[in-house]
Amino acid sequence: MALGFPEQCRQKGAVTLSLPSLRPIHLVFALVLAAFAAVLVAQIEGERGIAPIASNGDFEVRDIKVDVYGKTSEQARATGWRLAQRLGWRALWQRTNGGPGPMLSDGTLDALVSGIEVQQEQIGPNRYIATLAILFDRARAGQAMGVSGQVMRSPPLLVIPVLWDGGVATTFETPTEWQKAWALFRTADSSIDYVRTTGDGADPMLLNAGQPSRRGRNWWRVLLDLYGAADVIMPIARLERTWPGGPVTGHFAARYGPDNQLIGSFTLQAKSAADIPKMMADAVSKIDALYSQALIGGQLRPDPSLVIEEPLNAVELSNVGDLDSLMAALPSEDGGAPVGGGAITIQFETPTAASVGEAEALMRAIPGVRSASTSSLALGGMSVMQVGFDAAPEQLRTALEARGFTVTGSGTALRIVKRAAPPAPSPTPGGSGAR
Repeated sequence: MALGFPEQCRQKGAVTLSLPSLRPIHLVFALVLAAFAAVLVAQIEGERGIAPIASNGDFEVRDIKVDVYGKTSEQARATGWRLAQRLGWRALWQRTNGGPGPMLSDGTLDALVSGIEVQQEQIGPNRYIATLAILFDRARAGQAMGVSGQVMRSPPLLVIPVLWDGGVATTFETPTEWQKAWALFRTADSSIDYVRTTGDGADPMLLNAGQPSRRGRNWWRVLLDLYGAADVIMPIARLERTWPGGPVTGHFAARYGPDNQLIGSFTLQAKSAADIPKMMADAVSKIDALYSQALIGGQLRPDPSLVIEEPLNAVELSNVGDLDSLMAALPSEDGGAPVGGGAITIQFETPTAASVGEAEALMRAIPGVRSASTSSLALGGMSVMQVGFDAAPEQLRTALEARGFTVTGSGTALRIVKRAAPPAPSPTPGGSGAR
């Protein structure tokens, strides 16, 4: 007697089975298999989120509010957009160079503006009220402001946005405002190279809420290689609702790396559930600022355990001359450069566009400096300069300290910060001015 399914069920071809031919235990088993298959299909099909917007490197100025009138609704809207371009240019110049900038004609602004994003608008018969975002072409606007438009960038970092809401943690299993906020975030002005996914395909299973708690480096290597990233960041959002439709408290944290290191955290408030998207957008901007500060401070260094490198003994040298040239290119034991000088990388503060030229001129005035050029520009942060120096880096460190800089780092990678001037002494009571 054959065990398992009845004789009519044990056939190689595709056979349609009628319910009366199945025993109760077989019917239950078939229903369980169907339910399990439905769960698997549900994990990889359906709407998961929105695709990240293209970050084409434009300068962006958001939250520009206009309230204008016109003879018609179309004329009022055109006037509002013209006004928004002027206000956006003024805000961009203020953010980049500080102080009021030159006023440009509407025709010139039309050539600099690459797009206008409507955040919110109300159109009446002769009135236009809106909140707009202006996108300026980086190359043209940078040339008009006297900056190169280059920014310091991090290695590509995979984003796993985790949302805790109602005691349940989700990433891409269902559409969330947290994933939407990250997808709509424009990364042109950010120093972080974000790798964002849409959540389709296998993303819900590979990038689930339990992934940040994994510590195994082998699995992380495979995952990061699959998405073309060098490391991973986990922005966490946890919502606390006072009552349905009422105020919402959002707790946010910026975490980094397979070891789930905390970079920073903060709390925001939303007056109602309708204000959650605005709170999420503000939280993304704040978390981006935390990651940018961590990049400047050296916290976002790629984890060496995630990089698969060939061992040194696997390198084949054709002759002894190759070995000699390889050893000659290495730094000396005291951290100095090879004999004859070399390139030194220096991080320096650039609060305005004018500070870039000032730093380069100061560096070229130091004896022994052959060249000094900014290779990565981050206005308002720390830029990177490549300096050609004919002596050991320690001599350059001494020269910079003598010129009022605090110098950190070692070898051919230095970071300089201008020391604050001591406060002026207060007048002494009873001096000549008191007589």
